[in-house]
Amino acid sequence: MRRFRNPVLPGCHPDPSICRVGDDFYLVTSTFEWFPGLPVHHSRDLVHWRPVGHALDRPEQLPLDGVPASGGLYAPTLRHHDGTFYLVCTLVDGPEWSGHFVMTATDPSGPWSDPVRLEGDGIDPSLFFDDDGRAWCTGTRPTGRYEGHTEIWLREFDPRSPALVGEEHVIWDGALKGAIWSEGSHLYRIGGKYYLLTAEGGTAMDHAVVIARADRVTGPYEGNPRNPILTHRDLAAGHPIVGAGHADLVETPDGEWWMVLLAMRPHHGDRCALGRETFLAPVTWEDGWPVAGGRVEAEGPAPSLPEHPWPAVPACDQFDGPELDPSWTMLRTPRERWWSLTDRPGRLRLRLRPEGLADAANPSFVGRRQRHPEFAAFTALDFAPGDDEEAGLALMQNNDFHVVLAATDRGLRLAKREQGVTTVLAEAPAPPGVVGLGFEAHGRWYRASYSPRPGHWEPLGDPIDGDFLTSQVAGGFTGVLVGLYATSNGRPGGNHADFGWFEYVPL
Repeated sequence: MRRFRNPVLPGCHPDPSICRVGDDFYLVTSTFEWFPGLPVHHSRDLVHWRPVGHALDRPEQLPLDGVPASGGLYAPTLRHHDGTFYLVCTLVDGPEWSGHFVMTATDPSGPWSDPVRLEGDGIDPSLFFDDDGRAWCTGTRPTGRYEGHTEIWLREFDPRSPALVGEEHVIWDGALKGAIWSEGSHLYRIGGKYYLLTAEGGTAMDHAVVIARADRVTGPYEGNPRNPILTHRDLAAGHPIVGAGHADLVETPDGEWWMVLLAMRPHHGDRCALGRETFLAPVTWEDGWPVAGGRVEAEGPAPSLPEHPWPAVPACDQFDGPELDPSWTMLRTPRERWWSLTDRPGRLRLRLRPEGLADAANPSFVGRRQRHPEFAAFTALDFAPGDDEEAGLALMQNNDFHVVLAATDRGLRLAKREQGVTTVLAEAPAPPGVVGLGFEAHGRWYRASYSPRPGHWEPLGDPIDGDFLTSQVAGGFTGVLVGLYATSNGRPGGNHADFGWFEYVPL
């Protein structure tokens, strides 16, 4: 029997939502303050996924300027109905507005429409298209009864407007007495019943998947007596997979049921630099209820679908294409084009600007998600720094928690920023010409290195304890990104840094 390994989308890909169109599966995840936002992935076997685009890929679509770390785009839901893809999401802590919105496309790779704002409080909207032609929207909001208590509301959705219409119904407030953060709701109609799938317990160690059902879409909903149907909250902090929850269900063409969900792979205890990743779990049905087996496993029997891997992504980006690969991401909205692949063909050129990684802004930074507990990343930097200018390689959690390995006007510098305080960890003379820069990760430990001459690498400084790069220490909902940056540190820009290639390999 063919087997697969979890996670199916490694690295920070939280809050997965999935839909099927014929033999094709599409999936979208949260991106918070990162741009392009809301990546859409495509699969034909639920195991192998490829990026096909982003719903938010034009700066004018939606403002992310000024969004704080782990603000921005929360918990999207992707659905398909009558030839149109619908994506609903919440913008949190937006600079101009905050709230729910809906976008549409006829092709999941885009282009996607501009967002249309929707009424409704809270977070985590989801759409459900019923068999009778009506559509409905659910969402989560706090009740104020006690800290963390939330309820799920329901309103009819008019896709022609698009807008929420009609009476509001409160249909759920948690499966357990004293439940907190009942959220991430999705509705389905299966076998004549309406099923409400939700997350519960928060996104840390107590995360869980619960389900309820009703005879009418407006309820009343009864909880499954076996709730939660999937959780790792009863396992020790050292378990290889923790924080399982926030799921979405999908049926294959031959009638198998599966669940995508988020979970984490900690490097010790509950500490996880990778963030919340997308996992896959089988689902069966007993007595009219879905059964997820109680656990999400690191490995298991694959879906009974023809295996469909995609061409492997090259480990090394030679920057020889007309545009950046879709795996690269930026902080907040790039209002100007500060990167180029054509100014010096075969190089990625970053223009130095006053914004830096410590600013809640859009610095000259492009990053890729850390996808493995052990990896190595290297680049070749061609840069002639002026006063207070720097460029190099960074491990980015957020503006107050990150590590930089930089070429400066005073040589090479390794520094960390923790709780908003920057500390220089090591320095070395800068070799002439092009310099190689690298990071290796081994669980919680990161090591920086540089290449003073071709073919020779030397460590810079001692290994860095990366615990402070985890969301459990730094706060928020994201994982580490490793990437390239350049800044003039508050001074007027004008200079540039050229990167010859970037390589990321698991170890």
